[in-house]
Amino acid sequence: MLTEKIGKYRWTVCALLFFATTVNYLDRQVLSLLKTTLETEFNWTNSDYANIASVFQFVYAISMLFAGRIVDKLGTKNGYAWAIIVWSLGAIIHAYSVPVGTGAAAVLGLIGITAVPVSILGFMISRALLGFGEAGNFPAAIKATAEYFPKKERSFATGIFNSGANIGAVLAPLSVPWIAKNWGWETAFIIIGAIGFLWLIFWFIFYEIPTKQKRLTPQELAYINSDKVEEETENEKSLVKTPWSTLLGYNQTWAFIIGKFLTDGVWWFYLFWLPGYLKDQYAMEGTAVMWPLAILYSMTMIGSVGGGYFPTYFINKGYKPYDARMKAMLVIAAIPLVVLAAQPYGIYSFWVPVLLIGVGTSAHQAWSANIFTTVSDMFPKKSIASVIGIGGMAGGFGGVIISKVGGWMFDSYKLAGIRQSWDQAVSKGLGGYLEQAKLLKLVDKHGDAIDVTKKEIFNLSKDVQAQLQHINPAQFAEFLTLQKKLVLASMSTSYSIMFAFCAVAYLIAWSIMKLLVPKEKQVRL
Repeated sequence: MLTEKIGKYRWTVCALLFFATTVNYLDRQVLSLLKTTLETEFNWTNSDYANIASVFQFVYAISMLFAGRIVDKLGTKNGYAWAIIVWSLGAIIHAYSVPVGTGAAAVLGLIGITAVPVSILGFMISRALLGFGEAGNFPAAIKATAEYFPKKERSFATGIFNSGANIGAVLAPLSVPWIAKNWGWETAFIIIGAIGFLWLIFWFIFYEIPTKQKRLTPQELAYINSDKVEEETENEKSLVKTPWSTLLGYNQTWAFIIGKFLTDGVWWFYLFWLPGYLKDQYAMEGTAVMWPLAILYSMTMIGSVGGGYFPTYFINKGYKPYDARMKAMLVIAAIPLVVLAAQPYGIYSFWVPVLLIGVGTSAHQAWSANIFTTVSDMFPKKSIASVIGIGGMAGGFGGVIISKVGGWMFDSYKLAGIRQSWDQAVSKGLGGYLEQAKLLKLVDKHGDAIDVTKKEIFNLSKDVQAQLQHINPAQFAEFLTLQKKLVLASMSTSYSIMFAFCAVAYLIAWSIMKLLVPKEKQVRL
């Protein structure tokens, strides 16, 4: 009844933020879904892929530091518009990574830098542009939420728009593999990237700051501004920007930084590495991963919306917003522990880790909705986007570290399994066959030499496998079976280690945040 009297246009703005976040995650996930295709196309290792993914995360992290400032300066409307223009162009340019890389390699060659392969260089440039643009999404969305929602609704509104990440993550596996299979991987990047320009039309039509928004009723505007606290009254009138050095002097800022640093990388890991995990552990790729990943990310919507609403239970009991959120976040932080069971029980079916990781990703989205809102709980509106940007930078760096460690670990354990397979094959009397295999001059589709002592035989092209099989079909089959078993076991260990960190990261982050800010304390600037 109250909603009908005061109006509900603020939820239209929330819908715009939701769809922008959906597009944001659609664009960033295309690469991971094409990982196995591009690895075969360009002969990438896990470390090559990690380097490409890390460029996005590194640029995203650095840009987050400035994105908040840029949004504060340009205003939410123009800041958000420029962000989506840049990241949509970056997404589309992925389709032209080879010519982009060729041009960049020619320029770098003039100064003596020739070590980076063309395909890797081109994708790095594309990911850098995408990361720069996408960094503007969350600072702008959080700022818009603070503009349009009173404190008691912000967590719920944040949970709703943040669930756009889940929708994007669901739609991506349902569309990208199919587009790539039927029209090619380049078309997948172009089509998905172009969606952002469609959103831009609706943004310019329906968004304006509340004081200039003609679609808002006076009652709704009054409701939006109903919970102004005393410490904001003078601060919000000030036109003086708060230096980052000042913001970094508050424990509240560091609590957000550490919380993001330790947990954002977990989400990045799931987003960028799950398609590869399904291939490494269950030989699933292409359209085979569509429904498992879609179902997994569908589960995250429960956490995003439910997690955003959860703190209101404690707020209604009289707790201050930050204190209520921290109580809710402790419960949420314990939920990802179920991911510890993903590998041990994954022997029964790939659905076991899919569903358990789905619970973990759902908990992450619940955590994310609340950790973002802790900033608007304690900081004046004028500094929210800047603090979000600093924390986002920290989260991006956390993602870089996890990607680099993951790429190194997966390659190391894979190589260990390959070497073990050669050692055991020799002990089983296959030494003669292996010596003949090493003498073959094998090349990939691009003419690059293949070192069979460092490659998984079962992942080589059919033409190359045929050459190895021709030496001795029976011994080829025996070695292939042996190598599959040993590499699978070795890779399983590496994923167990990564999942263990993903499971405990939230409890570690919560403990440090609680230590830094035990109770709600408003920041006075």
